Amino acid sequence: MPDSLTDREMILAVGGGIAAFKVAALTSRLVQRSAGVSVVMTKNAERFIGSTTFSALTGRPVCSDSFNPEQYPLGAHIELAERAELVVVAPATADILAKAAAGIADDLLSTLLLCVTCPILMVPAMNAAMWQKAAVQRNVAQLIDDGVELIQPTSGWLSCRTIGTGRMAEPETILTAIDRVINAV
Repeated sequence: MPDSLTDREMILAVGGGIAAFKVAALTSRLVQRSAGVSVVMTKNAERFIGSTTFSALTGRPVCSDSFNPEQYPLGAHIELAERAELVVVAPATADILAKAAAGIADDLLSTLLLCVTCPILMVPAMNAAMWQKAAVQRNVAQLIDDGVELIQPTSGWLSCRTIGTGRMAEPETILTAIDRVINAV
């Protein structure tokens, strides 16, 4: 029986947070299930994990620049959006949540989020104090109202050496949500 992710095209958008290392494990699991995975990284994500990791896992170049006419003559945001069946943003930082909620388009990821017509799944990760801020919660509420699905962060040990809510969901939890969302498309 074929896997439900076989030949399904998705974008993994990696935000600039320490939890980006978990996205490499998720990428590997998706590719092993024969999903087509394109990775988009923010400039800050590249400070946490190298694009070479994702290129090796996916067999595809990583996109981080809005302007790459040799690879994407129509614009990466347009060409990636046209083939995507699902966009997963992980870790979805406070910055990404704010840009998406406000409709700001000042980099490849934020512009791509405005172009896609497929479902968007966001997986927030940040410091517990940041997660609790009213502004972040307003942005989360706006995104949910806009039809974006979120996997809530969990509580536990955070990279800032505190315990609280803000940990990115584990790859297995994200994979379960991907299965559910992609099978509904």
